[in-house]
Amino acid sequence: MMKKKSLCASRASLVLFLCQMISSLDVPLDSKLLEELSQPPTITQQSPKDYIVDPRENIVIQCEAKGKPPPSFSWTRNGTHFDIDKDAQVTMKPNSGTLVINIMNGGKAEAYEGVYQCTARNERGAAISNNIVIRPSRSPLWTKEKLEPNHVREGDSLVLHCRPPVGLPPPIIFWMDNAFQRLPQSERVSQGLNGDLYFSNVQPEDTREDYICYARFNHTQTIQQKQPISVKVFSMDSLNDTIAANLSDTDIYGAKPVTERQPVLLTPTGSTSTKVELRGNVLLLECIAAGLPTPVIRWIKEGGELPANRTFFENFKKTLKITDVSEADSGNYKCIARNTLGSAHHVISVTVKAAPYWITAPRNLVLSPGEHGNLICRANGNPKPDISWLANGVPIAIAPEDPSRKVDGDTIIFSHVQERSSAVYQCNASNEYGYLLANAFVNVLAEPPRILTPANKLYQVIADSPALLDCAYFGSPKPEIEWFKGVKGSILRGNEYVFHDNGTLEIPVAQKDSTGTYTCVARNELGKTQNEVQLEVKDPTMIIKQPEYKVIQRYGQVSFECIIKHDSTLSPTVIWLKDNDELPDDERFLVGKDNLTIMNVTDKDDGTYTCIVNTTLDSVSASAVLTVVARPNPPFDLELTGQLERSIELSWIPGDENNSPITSFVIEYEDGLHEPGVWHYQTEVPGTQTTVQLKLSPYVNYSFRVIAVNEIGRSQPSEPSEQYLTKSASPDENPSNVQGIGSEPDNLVITWESLKGFQSNGPGLQYKVSWRQKDVDDEWTSVIVANVSKYIVSGTPTFVPYEIKVQALNDLGYAPEPSVVIGHSGEDLPMVAPGNVQVFVINSTLAKVHWDPVPLKTVRGHLQGYKVYYWKVQSLSRRSRRHVEKKILTFRGNKTVGMLPGLEPYSSYKLNVRVVNGKGEGPASPDKLFRTPEGVPGSPSFLKITNPTLDSLTLEWGSPTHPNGVLTSYILKFQPINNTHELGPLVEIRIPANESSLILKNLNYSTRYKFYFNAQTSVGSGNQITEEAVTIMDEAMASRQVDIATQGWFIGLMCAVALLILILLIVCFIRRNKGGKYPVKEKEDAHADPEIQPMKEDDGTFGEYRLFSFVSSAPF
Repeated sequence: MMKKKSLCASRASLVLFLCQMISSLDVPLDSKLLEELSQPPTITQQSPKDYIVDPRENIVIQCEAKGKPPPSFSWTRNGTHFDIDKDAQVTMKPNSGTLVINIMNGGKAEAYEGVYQCTARNERGAAISNNIVIRPSRSPLWTKEKLEPNHVREGDSLVLHCRPPVGLPPPIIFWMDNAFQRLPQSERVSQGLNGDLYFSNVQPEDTREDYICYARFNHTQTIQQKQPISVKVFSMDSLNDTIAANLSDTDIYGAKPVTERQPVLLTPTGSTSTKVELRGNVLLLECIAAGLPTPVIRWIKEGGELPANRTFFENFKKTLKITDVSEADSGNYKCIARNTLGSAHHVISVTVKAAPYWITAPRNLVLSPGEHGNLICRANGNPKPDISWLANGVPIAIAPEDPSRKVDGDTIIFSHVQERSSAVYQCNASNEYGYLLANAFVNVLAEPPRILTPANKLYQVIADSPALLDCAYFGSPKPEIEWFKGVKGSILRGNEYVFHDNGTLEIPVAQKDSTGTYTCVARNELGKTQNEVQLEVKDPTMIIKQPEYKVIQRYGQVSFECIIKHDSTLSPTVIWLKDNDELPDDERFLVGKDNLTIMNVTDKDDGTYTCIVNTTLDSVSASAVLTVVARPNPPFDLELTGQLERSIELSWIPGDENNSPITSFVIEYEDGLHEPGVWHYQTEVPGTQTTVQLKLSPYVNYSFRVIAVNEIGRSQPSEPSEQYLTKSASPDENPSNVQGIGSEPDNLVITWESLKGFQSNGPGLQYKVSWRQKDVDDEWTSVIVANVSKYIVSGTPTFVPYEIKVQALNDLGYAPEPSVVIGHSGEDLPMVAPGNVQVFVINSTLAKVHWDPVPLKTVRGHLQGYKVYYWKVQSLSRRSRRHVEKKILTFRGNKTVGMLPGLEPYSSYKLNVRVVNGKGEGPASPDKLFRTPEGVPGSPSFLKITNPTLDSLTLEWGSPTHPNGVLTSYILKFQPINNTHELGPLVEIRIPANESSLILKNLNYSTRYKFYFNAQTSVGSGNQITEEAVTIMDEAMASRQVDIATQGWFIGLMCAVALLILILLIVCFIRRNKGGKYPVKEKEDAHADPEIQPMKEDDGTFGEYRLFSFVSSAPF
């Protein structure tokens, strides 16, 4: 048995697609079918209920309807028939019910004010329009009035009344000056909802004579102007000057200065008021306050929260705006006006009423003869609306009787209908705030089955998703539907199919084998018809690499990937969204084939990015969140509370953390009394803390600021807090880093680090400086100095220890007793030289020096160490003297031994030793002479090879620059080098030290030799130097080689060979371009010269020499 489901029981995803049945026969929206079926009238277009028209233009009252046969139209005006044929100014458009009232040719709009209603009628019933109220717009002039100038004292409040003429619709109000420039508005000066201009407090700059209120009437496109209003503000200074000019010196005069006042509400007045608003409208509540300083307005809802996403503040927060209000928005709304002197408040009790609104509007019924059906009309409102029914525009109580109809409140029940039961019914729901009118027809039809779905319609679906094959049908009585697969297939049954009441066949999970032809058959008692459709099942589209969550710092670069796989017969398109909206039109967003890149990321780029892949059959998406992090915004609203002499509490409100949690707050302070403009670190608290107890110092004018810190960095500093001046007190601490160091042998310079401004604790900061000689029974000597950091004591013994202390004091007293430090009077140069200086030579370049320490009393200062001066007297290997360069080695502390590195061998040196203190060096010890032994010599200064012959070379050299002893000999080594850079046997020759040249004989001609040359002393050999040289070849051979290269016949031969090669290349190129083959390799192999080929294996150099030798021996 076939399985059927009503749509109401099918899955939610199919409701909108399949929902056509409403317990009656539904007529599909097929244009061809609609043209053939009879149908009662339906109103398709009408003018608004409240219709305000321009009195200068023709009035067009719309009424359009459809039906079969086409309906005729009639009108009522103010409840009675409106005979348009009797009024020459009124015409009705052809095939329409729309009225055109000709005003531009002599008619007056006021004559046609009233309530109009249109009726559209055919043989199946009558539909009616809403009651259309026609009213011409009005823009009356301002009544003339005499406006007195407003004289206001500075700081007082002021209201400039607009009172525009009553127009239809109400005008838009704005204030301008004579130059047609809008008057600037602010928290202090603003326009109310009634159009008046409110001044919370007036200032001298408010004085002017051209405060002009304008009313703009949009319907008539006119602007009316009120007479200018003059405002004169008297400041206290000018008022005092005026009074002073008219009083004698003995009179007491003086107006009160501008006094600050706590807030007082200018509108609304009183402490409470009420407001009624309709459901769905915009609720506007207003509070404007007077006061000095200018009050700030805040709004709250008592016992609840202001609705999110629908609450807006306008007019500098003086107006609370809530859109799309509902009954839940009823309640008490409080506005609070606050300044530094106090606050005022007003409570507005809001009640939300509701004009009628639909719960269930009646819907058209199409029935077959003998069927049943219902028309349901349900509406709600506040108060609850009354429901009434009409039939064909006539109250149902007096309409012609129909035995198939029964009225039950908001429902009309139809049973066993016949064709004469066709009619249009009207449901009216009304209360004191308005009404709703809906037309719904009952159409009784008898028709054979028709299938409206096009023949052979192709359906394409994605595998594993539902396939819905339409069989849109119509017939009366309602036909039965059957489905078949294939041309000769059997009827479809079973759980794998779902058969919907609207004829649709659903395959809940379509597979590849579901592809094919499906046949729909519709039959009723009046006939039978069928239709075929085609189904194709495609592979699904998939995102195989989805975008991933990213965290990026501001001004960085980020990329999201979106790689897809899809059916080969489908063409996917990829789009990217940000927060479910289009990407910003910004060149920083680069969309690639499978990625999205954002350059130079900003805070606005924070959000959810979605990759959507669409084909004609399916759509897949994947999203990832981009979090843009940055340094936090600075804290704000710093407040000081709990002020005490030595502490205060600071609180603040954190700024936006910019997606990176605040880890800490850094508190800094400024001392406006001592260091204005300089900020110092005070403390640091965790990021969860927004208050801190701060320790204070006396006599400091504090300001504080707060810096927020997160993982990205530090915020900009907050605005400074208010200033707080602490009381004076005696100093809590003494100067630090007290020192006593003499600058001359007979003084003591006492220095210290002065207290910083905030450490002085009060005015009149001074220092008490005290000193006495240590280990001597002396009294303290003291002196009080101004706020300096140095004092010099004169006439002291040389380098004597002193006890020193420095104590701070100010006008309120002394600091605690300071601690004592030890200093010394000035140093003098040491008196004696070190004795018993001894030198021990370690080797030719190193010596050790030793001396006895000097007595400490003779140092006359702080012992810093000893200096050893040493210099080379002469080289023992050369008798010539040279410039003496002294070298100095310093040995820190009380050392008595040191090493002298870097000495030259075989040389004579002198040295002396001196003691060093803070003043300088003492006398030198007697010069001590010592010698260094011989060492290995340096390399010879040069090696030159000259006069090459066939078998000999001449060598010349220079002695070492640093012989480092007595030269005993020179060592010469040499060996030949062949063309492959291989070395031959090594020959060694010892040469006397007094020689400077040598001729080497019996060498091979045309051979390269490498030479190694060094000098020797009794200690050993020094570093060697190397050179290379070549003996010359046979002179005759060289001559012949030169001659052959210059012969004319040789040059001609070479040119001929080059020409033949060029001709051969040209021939090859031509034949290859013609497509022919030129077997060069084969011809070369066939004509190869056996005497030439082995030359390829020979060394190129020797091959070239042999070639030249052969040619030169040929006869000329």
